[in-house]
Amino acid sequence: MRFLMDTIKGMLIGIANIIPGVSGGTMAVSLGIYDRLIGSISDLPRHPKKSASVLLPIILGCGIGIVGFTYVIEYLLSRHTFVTCMAFTGLILGGLPVLYGSLKKELAKGSGKIGLPGILAFLLLFGVALFLPMMNADDEVLRTFTPSFGTMTALFFVGVIASATMVVPGVSGSLVMMILGYYYGIINTIKSFLDALRAFDTAGLVQGFALLAPFGIGVLLGIFLIAKLITFLFKRFGVQTYCAIFGLIIASPFAIFYNTGALTQSSFPSIGQMILGLILAAGCGFVTWKMGN
Repeated sequence: MRFLMDTIKGMLIGIANIIPGVSGGTMAVSLGIYDRLIGSISDLPRHPKKSASVLLPIILGCGIGIVGFTYVIEYLLSRHTFVTCMAFTGLILGGLPVLYGSLKKELAKGSGKIGLPGILAFLLLFGVALFLPMMNADDEVLRTFTPSFGTMTALFFVGVIASATMVVPGVSGSLVMMILGYYYGIINTIKSFLDALRAFDTAGLVQGFALLAPFGIGVLLGIFLIAKLITFLFKRFGVQTYCAIFGLIIASPFAIFYNTGALTQSSFPSIGQMILGLILAAGCGFVTWKMGN
């Protein structure tokens, strides 16, 4: 029964990780397995058998959640772009009160002031999240990658960065991938790989594996190594780290709408879509806020 329950919880974490604005770390906290998950990852080299027994059902569930929800995300982004982006925006902004509470706790430990370093950290990440999407070509929206040394190398580092943020409560790895301009390509690559697997398409399987393998290796490496760096930053520079996260999150709705082309002339939303989008944004924001609390 414990294996089954951990698998189901892993599925929910996997689904959370694939939705921009929803933190897999926050979901793990809400489900009551965050400490056990992080502890098992840290203890894996010293206690491999015990750690593996904890991680196996969670990882299995994550895989099932990611695979199953990939088709849903791809459909929503391609058919209902604006409404989906509004829902993502609500999910993102709904987490701000929880992050603000964490920032207040960090401020209470020190002088109670953000200071110049905190302001600079906010502006730096705000600028990165705002301008980085503009560097992506228009044809990068909802595209599928083709194998090349440059692409595989980039996917490796994107996996490292995304996985490092996935394990931190309140930070969405998918959102980071969206800002970097790789989210849609990875989603479509996963979908193409699954389609090839279902059709026994050998060429498609080889191409998909060549792209997903370096990304997967980067994800594993990021979880074990870079996540430790982020933990160090929270301990030593908590205020500045939270300020940087605020800058990233506040600018991220622009990245979502820009990367999806949701507000372009060809797909400009109708009045009905705007109303539905606002309702979904409010509802999703409440869900994220409630889940964070």
